[in-house]
Amino acid sequence: MSGTGKSEGETSETGRTRAGTLRAEDVGKRVRLKGWIARRRDLGGLIFLNLRDRSGNAQVVIHPEDRPKVAGALDPVRLEWVVEVEGEVRRRGDDAVNPEMETGEVEVVADGGRILSRAEPLPLAIEGELDATEETRLRYRYLDLRRSTLQGNLRLRHEVTLEVRNYFDEQGFYEVETPILTRSTPEGARDYLVPSRIHPRSFYALPQSPQLFKQILMVSGVERYFQIARCFRDEDLRADRQPEFTQIDLELSFVEEDEVVELVEGLFERIFPPRGIPCRPPFRRIPYPEAMLRYGTDRPDLRFGLEIHDLSDLVEESEFRAFRGTVGEGGVVRGFAVPGAADASRSQAESWAELARHHGAQGVLTLKRRGGEAEFQVKNVLSSGELEGMTERLSLEEGGLALIVAAEEELAATTLGALRKRLARDFDLIPEDTHVFCWVTEFPLVAWDDEEDRWTSNHHPFTAPDPRDLELLEEDPGRVRSRAYDVVLDGVELGGGSIRIHERSLQERVFQVLGIDAEEARERFGFLLEALTYGAPPHGGIAFGLDRIVMLMAGASSIRDVIPFPKTTSATCLMTDAPAEVDPEQLEGLGIRFRSGE
Repeated sequence: MSGTGKSEGETSETGRTRAGTLRAEDVGKRVRLKGWIARRRDLGGLIFLNLRDRSGNAQVVIHPEDRPKVAGALDPVRLEWVVEVEGEVRRRGDDAVNPEMETGEVEVVADGGRILSRAEPLPLAIEGELDATEETRLRYRYLDLRRSTLQGNLRLRHEVTLEVRNYFDEQGFYEVETPILTRSTPEGARDYLVPSRIHPRSFYALPQSPQLFKQILMVSGVERYFQIARCFRDEDLRADRQPEFTQIDLELSFVEEDEVVELVEGLFERIFPPRGIPCRPPFRRIPYPEAMLRYGTDRPDLRFGLEIHDLSDLVEESEFRAFRGTVGEGGVVRGFAVPGAADASRSQAESWAELARHHGAQGVLTLKRRGGEAEFQVKNVLSSGELEGMTERLSLEEGGLALIVAAEEELAATTLGALRKRLARDFDLIPEDTHVFCWVTEFPLVAWDDEEDRWTSNHHPFTAPDPRDLELLEEDPGRVRSRAYDVVLDGVELGGGSIRIHERSLQERVFQVLGIDAEEARERFGFLLEALTYGAPPHGGIAFGLDRIVMLMAGASSIRDVIPFPKTTSATCLMTDAPAEVDPEQLEGLGIRFRSGE
């Protein structure tokens, strides 16, 4: 791992040497180490201690003849006691070299030391195999963080953050901190609310993003802003989501999409390759409709094929009622082919059907090609011409298997997108050490929400519509494209942004489409609307999830492994037992009272 700051061997503490920095060239030097005991072995009077600090481990040996001088200090030590050791660096014997340790060629022969702190028996192992549940790890997070993997993740996070700051400084950006206590402007996820003691019955909100403030900064003439921003969303959690998270946030004035894209690609070209993820701009750009058709998702994984094809025109007059009826009602028939999968087991096929049902489809149909013949799952319902046309459209090869879904367009896309990812794993189609970035563009500006019975923003209400579609804004909002763009790596969305609305009249039109009337718009967003009347430059930006980026770089399975003090999937901190009830006097001071029975 490459570092960008002070090396681990350097320290402001006079005379201290970092354990993990010792090498063969240090033989003969006298050193003082301070750290934790990672391992202890007693071999017939000879004591071996592995001493660990943030930089790594070093072996300390206490010879029998030296024990009288250090016995009182170091003989009692046990795992995770904190000690100070003094001694000389010596080369290990050829048969004692440990190639798995960076310090494995040398050891420190102790001739002095002292105990700095004692430790109780541990509830989880720090070294070796992880033997604890996630609940135990989070309960004792201060111990879990001592493990080398998490120490490495924290260092990686520090290095990436430092490089981000340096990059944007070189590009002429100002780092500006925006408020943590702000106004609630709910649109999307729920806000975390903070009651005000000074203003009874009034609440601040913790920011879901700095969106409005960074746009205000553009009106203020800052022109180029960035921030490593803390954000908060009261929403359901999963492996890559937390109630509080960190994003790399930026906004620029006088820009078009291309400039934002090139800026981001330049950043990624700088931070990803040193962590083993190749990055070769320019990234492919995929319009949203194409992404949904070919990959079934707006976060396409391009490391493998299995592209989805539309078969609707081939079966719209089919004798097979499931196909003819779906197309007749405005739905689609789509599928993709998997080479060499014709002999898949019945249990595999059932698992795919179950996955399709989980996403809301009635199931999935199969088409195989064996002995030069196409075999549809339902016998004698498709004509030879339909079979031939589907086989050709899907590029179904000998020994291959195609999965086909008939459903409403969005449902078919998401179902096939999930199946595409599953079969790529099932048949080991994702090449190792292969990574592909892409952009997804031309998202719909709005989507219809049946529960709320209104149009809602696909990104946020401040995203600019495509000028080519402005005439459709009121009469057919669902067809209006936005100037939004998401950047994706290996099927994971890293971040998203857009060109913003910088004219008050257009912003008010978009609010109207979203069911936000003039009075509500003034109440919730009046400060923004007013600012847009005082010379707002064209502007745009983007935000990335820092936690997610570091997770991918570290090869971790969850962002909890790259966040120092994460919450559980129920948004609790097991270490501090938060959230917790507060003193009734605090509630009284805030003017808050629970209703009877709550």
